[in-house]
Amino acid sequence: QVQLVESGGGLVQAGGSLRLSCAASGLTFSNYAMGWFRQAPEKERELVAAISSGGDTYYYADSVKGRFTISRDNAKNMVYLQMNSLKPEDTAVYYCAADRWLSVLVRTSGTYWGQGTQVTVSS
Repeated sequence: QVQLVESGGGLVQAGGSLRLSCAASGLTFSNYAMGWFRQAPEKERELVAAISSGGDTYYYADSVKGRFTISRDNAKNMVYLQMNSLKPEDTAVYYCAADRWLSVLVRTSGTYWGQGTQVTVSS
């Protein structure tokens, strides 16, 4: 059974930083592209960042370029999202997702999902 478990969310002031982590199990992690999505209240879910299975190709939403960094450790089955210079508009539930193909994550969605972790940025 595939499990994705996010951690690292919390409350932070604007301008601060958080590092989200996602622990994956039940899948051959190195075969999967990974992504971070977010959903704010009354807004559609959006892809924030994604990384290819080998860690050599990236995607970032325009709204987070230069502030967020996605990375992965295939030896530990982990994916991370380093979030710097946080803004109140970054407030959302952040979800980790996995799919065999980076293009699928970027264009549509993921096959497997975590339960999400809340990130709240105060002004």
